[in-house]
Parts: sequence; C-alpha cells; structure tokens
Amino acid sequence: MDQRYEPTWESLKQYSVPDWYQDAKLGIFIHWGVYSVPAFDNEWYPRHMYRREHPAFAHHREKWGPQSQFGYKDFIPMFKAERWDPEAWVDLFKRSGAKYIVPVAEHHDGFPMYDCAYTNWNAAKMGPCRNVVAELEQLVRARGLKFGVSSHRAFNWRYYTYEDEFDTSDPANAGLYSLAHPQDAPASPAFLADWWARTTELIDTFRPDLLWFDFCWHEDEFEPYRRQTAAYYYNRAREWGNGVVLNYKDKFPDGTAVFDVERGKLDALREHYWQTDTSVSLKSWCHVEDDEFRTVTSLVHDLVDIVSKNGNLLLNVGPRQDGTIPEGYADGLLGLGEWLNVNGEAIYGTRHWRSYGEGPVRVPDGKFNEKEQKPYTDRDVRFVVKGDDLYAICLGWPEREWKIESLGLAAGRVMGVSMVGSPEPITWSQDQSGLTVAPPREKPCDHAYVLKVDLQPSS
Repeated sequence: MDQRYEPTWESLKQYSVPDWYQDAKLGIFIHWGVYSVPAFDNEWYPRHMYRREHPAFAHHREKWGPQSQFGYKDFIPMFKAERWDPEAWVDLFKRSGAKYIVPVAEHHDGFPMYDCAYTNWNAAKMGPCRNVVAELEQLVRARGLKFGVSSHRAFNWRYYTYEDEFDTSDPANAGLYSLAHPQDAPASPAFLADWWARTTELIDTFRPDLLWFDFCWHEDEFEPYRRQTAAYYYNRAREWGNGVVLNYKDKFPDGTAVFDVERGKLDALREHYWQTDTSVSLKSWCHVEDDEFRTVTSLVHDLVDIVSKNGNLLLNVGPRQDGTIPEGYADGLLGLGEWLNVNGEAIYGTRHWRSYGEGPVRVPDGKFNEKEQKPYTDRDVRFVVKGDDLYAICLGWPEREWKIESLGLAAGRVMGVSMVGSPEPITWSQDQSGLTVAPPREKPCDHAYVLKVDLQPSS
C-alpha cells in the first residue's frame, strides 16, 4: 500500500483523480430541504427572511407572520415529503444519463437530511422523519451508480441574523441556528469541532465516492481542517479500496482535489481535472414557485464544452417539499438523456484532445457568469478522444457544410468520417485549410452532432 496521506499539501499531491469519475462526465446534484417549503426567492430563504433589507423579510411577515412568532424552524413540520418516491427519482436520474448522484446532506440552514448523531434537528427525526440520504444511497448504488454527498455546513455559523425579536436568538433553537453571536465573528472552537464531527460522520457513514464542499470553509479558521479533511477522506478511501473525489471551490492547490466552478465554465482546456456545478433551473437551486428552466440544447452544449476542456458536469434538480420533481427539471434531464442515448460514445470514457475546439463563440471564464453565455453556432466545434477515435462535436447544423479548420493536413491525414447515430455515408474532403464535411440528409438527433473522425496523426 502507498504511504498514508498526511494533512500537508505536499502529501496530498499524491492524489490522483479516479478513472470512474473521468469516465462518468455527468452527475446529478439534489437541493432538497426545509427551504423547499416556502418555495420563495431561492434556497437562501432561511438567511434572507431574517435580513430586514431583503425582499424575503417583508414577504415572510406578510405570508407567515413576524419572525418572532414564525421562524424558519416552523417550516419543519410542513416539510412532510408525503409524495416522495426515491425509486422514481433514481429512475429519472438513470434515464438522464448521469453516472453519479450527489444529494445535499446538509445545507447552510443547519438541517441535515440524514440521521445525524450531533443534532436532533434532522430529517430522520423531524419533518418527513426519513433518513433521506441513506435511502438514496441504497437505491443509487443498487442501480450501479456512484454516490456522493455535499456539505454546506461551514456557512451555518455566518448564515443567520440574530436579533432579540427573532427566534434565531432563542438558545432552545441553537441546534438549528447555532448560538447567537456577532455576525462577522469567526467560527467558535465548539462550532469547528462540531463541523469536523459531522464531516467525518458523513465520510464514515456513507463512504461517499464523491465529497463536495461549498464555500466558507475558505475562512481562515478552517485552514487546518481543509488539509485534515482531505487526508482523512483519502486515507479512509484507501481502506475501502475506492477511488474518491473531493470537490472544492478555492484554497486547495492544484493536484490535491478536484476544482469546482459554480454556475460557470472555463474558457480553456485545464490540465487538472475539474467540474462545473449548475442547475437545470435558472433562478434557484431549490424549488421555487416561479422558477424558469434551461433548454435541453443549452444543457447538451454545456456538457460537451466542459468535457472537451477536461471536466465533468454536476447538474442540479430541486424537488418540491412533497418529494415530486417539477416538470421543468424532468424535461431537461430526459432531453439530455435522449441525446446521450445517441451520442454517449463521444462523452463517456473520453479524454480531452490537444485542443478543446474552435469557433467564434467564447465562453465567459469563471463562476456565476453562465447568463453571459452566447448561443453557439454551427462553426463551434468541440473535440474529444477515446482510444484511437477522434470525435468532433458540432454545436449547430449548417446550411451547407461544416469546415473544421483544426483538422487540416497539419493535424494528420483523415482516413474516414462518419456521423454517430446516422446510417448515411458522409461526404468529406481535407486540405491544408481544414476538414470539410457535408451533413447527412436526416439529423440523427437535435442539439449537437457528432462526427467520428479516423485521423492518422502526422509523424
């Protein structure tokens, strides 16, 4: 056995991203919790309802009453999950083409969705009185998918506002809100110890194939815990004989874990493996009544672009409080799955080529900028490889032909071209200026079109 990981960055650079994750390409994120009951604003409703300057504050008072009489805790009995069918969830996720599933184990609100030993304020003892994460784990793994969990707990300390008239200041509710303290105070030693206990509990209980952390453990007081958590998780994984993935947003050196970009992408090929997390929905990570949803085309294009740049896509759904998944999410997932049924060979198990692609549309680089993304054209192409096969994925259908400049004679000699999913022979030609391909008469699918190119590299 290799040397055990120590909680130092030098030691943690022994880590390597497992093949299963690089082969999987697509995962499902699930934001489901008490915040799904008010279904207003977004999953940060628990925070915003106590902030006087935020619209959620007035909305809450008007609909539910003053925060002294009806606090966030009072939504818990309304979180019944009375129509939750976890088997239907997993069937939908499987049909989407996803290969790993990551429920939120605990969000900033401080209400774990599993039977947490460190608080009675959890879904197994309150609300639905079901061990949601454990039920999902059993079903997900039985269907041959990988299973992960996410922890957003670190921000709980800075999440709520404490005023005398708010229920957040009542010590009896500290198991949910944390003890009242100055808003910007660093996390207390007691909170840090509890955070560590909950984190190791998640690791030891669920043996997650993937462990995802939200922001806030970038704060200074969490500095030793970042290294300590990675070392603990990787050492436990070695004991289990599993290859695992730890996702982070910042404060980790390259090569020690897998970088994650929230609601954004990268504008270039990244040497170290990475991931985008985003949602099928546009306004919120959790269910809200007036949400809007992305097109299937945009989901397919995101997946293709990310994979070509050496990354994965973790795609979120937000179920209603009763456990049903809104149609807007389901339609997006099923549409993506239909595309993958035709073109999956150009996604699963692939690796990046020497160039991620070409075309006029530039991707905004970094987090929280996906709304700036312009639509792709038929001139935008992305490349991946699998063994000796090169796939050129065209993000639009041309009026006459595709001209792929990256595949001129300098790239090597093209020996043949076919379109995945189409039985028609493809007419093509190659010269110094590129590869020219005439599309078949019938589209094999919608959204994006995969050319399989037999390329003999130049010596």
